[in-house]
Amino acid sequence: MEQPALRSPQFLKTPDAAARLGLSPRTLEKHRCYGTGPNFHKLGGRVVYSIEALDAWAELGRRRSTSDPGTGVCLPAKRFSALTER
Repeated sequence: MEQPALRSPQFLKTPDAAARLGLSPRTLEKHRCYGTGPNFHKLGGRVVYSIEALDAWAELGRRRSTSDPGTGVCLPAKRFSALTER
């Protein structure tokens, strides 16, 4: 009898999501608080990230060179005022 194939997780907790992105968990928490990070889900009291959302957010930062303005905006983890241009 065959064992069912193990599925990879669809959602990652903050430490695992941060490791996938190469960030510290604290940086990812700041992005979440400031609204500059990847979309997340609240499941009960837990914050989780879908792998799809992490990859989509990381794709916003893709550039071909240092002078490439890119097509997406991947903001730094800091608070922006309404008067500050992004």
